[in-house]
Amino acid sequence: MFPTLPTLEELLHPQSQPADIQKKVEANQDPLDPIELFNMSWRRRDGGIPHVVLPRELTGTKAQIVVMSSAHFPSGSHKVGPGYSCLREKILRDQITTEGNTLVFPSTGNYGIGGAWVGPRLGFRSLVVLPEEMSAERFEKIRGYGAEVIATPGCESNVKEIYDKVWELRKNASNIILNQFEDFGNYRFHHHVTGGAAVELCEELHGKGIGRGSISAFVWAMGSAGTMAAGDRIRQSFSDVKLVGLEPVQCPTLYNSGYGGHAIEGIGDKHVTWIHNTRAMDALFCVDDRECLRGCQLLQEGQAVLKSELGLADEVLDFVKGRFGISAICNILGSIKTAKHYDLGEDELVFTAATDSYDRYPSVMRRLDDEEGKMTDDVAKARIDIFRKQPTTWAQEGTMEVRRRWHNQKYFTWVEQQGKSVDELNALWDPGFWEAQAAQIPALDEQTLALRS
Repeated sequence: MFPTLPTLEELLHPQSQPADIQKKVEANQDPLDPIELFNMSWRRRDGGIPHVVLPRELTGTKAQIVVMSSAHFPSGSHKVGPGYSCLREKILRDQITTEGNTLVFPSTGNYGIGGAWVGPRLGFRSLVVLPEEMSAERFEKIRGYGAEVIATPGCESNVKEIYDKVWELRKNASNIILNQFEDFGNYRFHHHVTGGAAVELCEELHGKGIGRGSISAFVWAMGSAGTMAAGDRIRQSFSDVKLVGLEPVQCPTLYNSGYGGHAIEGIGDKHVTWIHNTRAMDALFCVDDRECLRGCQLLQEGQAVLKSELGLADEVLDFVKGRFGISAICNILGSIKTAKHYDLGEDELVFTAATDSYDRYPSVMRRLDDEEGKMTDDVAKARIDIFRKQPTTWAQEGTMEVRRRWHNQKYFTWVEQQGKSVDELNALWDPGFWEAQAAQIPALDEQTLALRS
């Protein structure tokens, strides 16, 4: 029995949680208490979804860009949700036990941190497989949450090395692999919880006179690509929405089968994930990793310049402070590109989110200082153009031919290396396959309530 297993519906709408659980959550002061599993929601206990509508003075776009923040999630990132969702389904379907199994979370960062938080909260021994060149703060958080870690060769781009280590660990049947790149628990969390939250926030903003009551574009950089599932949910409510994926200029895998290393921690590459619904994606943009690093430092450490040069309000600066990591800047720059590319108007909204917060990156910023020198006020002023003058280059329209090519690239990782069949791959091209994945959520929630009682 697992008394602290929330349903996805309870995570989308925390107010639907039983009164006794809500009381325990509100009284709790320990961030490592298992009751905090019920806080894996975009909504805070006051009912609001933390977000900022970026000022046009910063973005230079006519359309307004809405950034949802996940800094309030347990572990400081929404990736704790997919980690939980994947584990929940293993508990429900495979009847794994805390006594006999070790959880393995392959990751390039935030999912591993999320898994390190979730697993021990439910009593499991947990192991995270992570590239050795990821930020020092990531390793500290993983160990601090009670998990173990295996560091594999390389950086953010070296997903293959993670897979190789996971294949070794599979040989021990007691190791349970929770692979965010292929596990549809990841897809289901984002479809229901993230996508549902975005739709509801859009409606709330419209009630305040912001936007026209619909989402014109949903923009996200692919790590596991689980969050792109939120786009499938958004499209159910707003059929005209543009779903836009992002990847680094330094490793343009989908863009032109490119390869290389990059510094946008939180984004995977050199492969197309199994759970990425490529057929649903309308466009792809590439973002420069150096601009993401510089932009992150500007928003965090250059706030006085942003206020004096752009007149940004204190409430905007206060919200941004500490909430935006490097991948958040990537999402923002990609949203600016999207708004310009589609020439979106003043009453249109582009939605994205801050995947994690700044607390994972101080060491990365100090490394940037070592490489480029400290950011002076003059440098900070020049960096404003990273946002205001973001070009619309590195754009690729998702024609049906291009979408098929994106889909076909899954073959090389998943059929040749990871044991999937061609029939399984072909099934992913059918839109009905993805609808069926989301359709499983109510039954899984019912099983969760039965197990919890």
